Amino acid sequence: MKKIRVQFLLFVYNKTQKLYRKYFKKKKRQWQFNERQLLEFQEDSLGRKLGEFYHKHGFSMIPKMENHDVHHLITDCGTNFEDEIAMQYLLLGNGKLNAHLLAAIVLGTFILPEYIRIYIKAYRKGQTMKAFHEWDFEGLLWQNFDHLKDFIQQKDPVVLY
Repeated sequence: MKKIRVQFLLFVYNKTQKLYRKYFKKKKRQWQFNERQLLEFQEDSLGRKLGEFYHKHGFSMIPKMENHDVHHLITDCGTNFEDEIAMQYLLLGNGKLNAHLLAAIVLGTFILPEYIRIYIKAYRKGQTMKAFHEWDFEGLLWQNFDHLKDFIQQKDPVVLY
């Protein structure tokens, strides 16, 4: 039964992904690197880790969606559907809010409700991290991956004046 539910989610994703890029990412430009070029970055860099991510999973870069793949790396979210939904919850907890994200959360929760505890945990994790959902990670590809990940996972301190 889960297989059918996941196939339905995959169908919906495939039908909406191009629309999402067209209407929600219209001002965004595609990165100037490809998967092979990312593998040429320094070994401990974000760029290299991203290239290895694509190679390991057999993925190709989707224009204007590159930051999404970085989000997988810095949040330790997997790539199966329940993890994709959990990452949307994490991004909501991190401050991101748009119609596509809310639709993914509502539909994903309705179709795969058995993972609700994971989703709530992801939401709370997003709340504890620095707000990164609007960062343009292309300019950070040369940065040390572990340092960048550690930095993001530290919530900004509250300053009282």
